[in-house]
Amino acid sequence: MVPPTLPEKNSRLVYSTDGTDGGRIKPPEPPRRPTSKQTSKSSGPPVPDDGFVRIRREKGGRGGKTVTTVTGLPGSDADLDAMVKLLKQLCGAGGTREGSSVLIQGDHRDRIQAKLESLGHKVKLAGG
Repeated sequence: MVPPTLPEKNSRLVYSTDGTDGGRIKPPEPPRRPTSKQTSKSSGPPVPDDGFVRIRREKGGRGGKTVTTVTGLPGSDADLDAMVKLLKQLCGAGGTREGSSVLIQGDHRDRIQAKLESLGHKVKLAGG
């Protein structure tokens, strides 16, 4: 009886039952670090600090779901949390805060614009 031979290191063996590590074609690569473009949660250019509150509708990166994004709101974290609650109640929709941006589910640009202008903010509709 002839003893089984071990596969060569450069062989293209895909599957083996002899218990060796011959089933691997090449060793797995270490995980890659995402680039700065991939790690950015907010889409579009950075918002200038010019005193305007910008309201935009976004769909990208959300599985086709529409989200109204409000950026440039002044105030502390507690003020922004209160604004999120106010806008969610106004629109009858869900929402959250990511950093200094407020996200409201759905397209509510006109309703949010009217409310923020009544509160004394200068508002610009940005994006499409």
